[in-house]
Amino acid sequence: MIHPSFIPPRAIRELRGLTRRRRRLLSDVTAEKNRIQKVLEDANVKLGNVLSDVFGVSGQLMLEALLKGKAEPAEIAQFAKGRAQRKVPEIMQALEGHQMSDHHRQMIRYSVKHLEFVDEQIGEIDLAIAKKIKEAGLQQQWELLQTLPGVQDRSAATILAETGGDMEQFPSAKDLSSWAGVCPGNNRSAGKNKSSGTTGGNPWLRTVLTECAWAASAKKDCFLKGKFWRIVTKSGGQKAPAIIAVAHTLLLLVYQVLQTNKPFEDRTAPPMDERQKQRLIRHHIRRLGKLGIAINAVAPSRPGTGKPRRLGQSRPPRTHRPRSDSQP
Repeated sequence: MIHPSFIPPRAIRELRGLTRRRRRLLSDVTAEKNRIQKVLEDANVKLGNVLSDVFGVSGQLMLEALLKGKAEPAEIAQFAKGRAQRKVPEIMQALEGHQMSDHHRQMIRYSVKHLEFVDEQIGEIDLAIAKKIKEAGLQQQWELLQTLPGVQDRSAATILAETGGDMEQFPSAKDLSSWAGVCPGNNRSAGKNKSSGTTGGNPWLRTVLTECAWAASAKKDCFLKGKFWRIVTKSGGQKAPAIIAVAHTLLLLVYQVLQTNKPFEDRTAPPMDERQKQRLIRHHIRRLGKLGIAINAVAPSRPGTGKPRRLGQSRPPRTHRPRSDSQP
């Protein structure tokens, strides 16, 4: 009477171990960068207040100069590249009076060596993931998932590792979204739907789906971008509900792509008919009229009459005369 849990085959479990290991290593990279930033702040090096990314090309060159003992701000600021060259005065001010000591340099070198080791291990894991996907016969599913907006090779590998690539174990797309923890909660009382959070589910799959949702919400000419901003507008500027909604839509598309074995085709808005065009024109005419801009718009003539049809005329905003004290 108890439904069995989803236990993927051994090849999928091994792939899952690799993808989850890679996720942990990325967390270690973030932790080491935060440690370096903390040491720089302790040494009164305020590069983080000027550069958008301390570990970019310019930031790494300046960090190497600080580790070599170059103390002059003007000499270090010369390593600015690209757009950072516009911030040379701010960079010199951020480096003015820094107190970089040998202890600070030693602590930063430890973190840099750890970052180099972690980056090397991440590269090895990427090769192992690609090899494991080919051995498991998931090459086709891996390529199909990459056709989705915001989903790249590494994200597709994680989705395959968590879902298994075979949608037979999930009766429907709703069951998959509930299992992943991206479906909306159900908080209904006295016939009213109240605000509720998402359900608990697979944290690894939920994390990669939210990352793909952020990428899809910034993609040009994508229907998910329009959906994201519509929900943001309705939720009072909050982006968290919109990201979860986009992640839920992405997971539904994952189910559809893996079930049908067909690549994703982007949804394009259907062309507007004449009635929708005229309705949109009238709406904008009214909006311009409220701003005090007078516009006369004439639509094309009706078929068979030859007479033009007037859509409307914007009127300037009404002005009310002040009422004198003598009037009742």
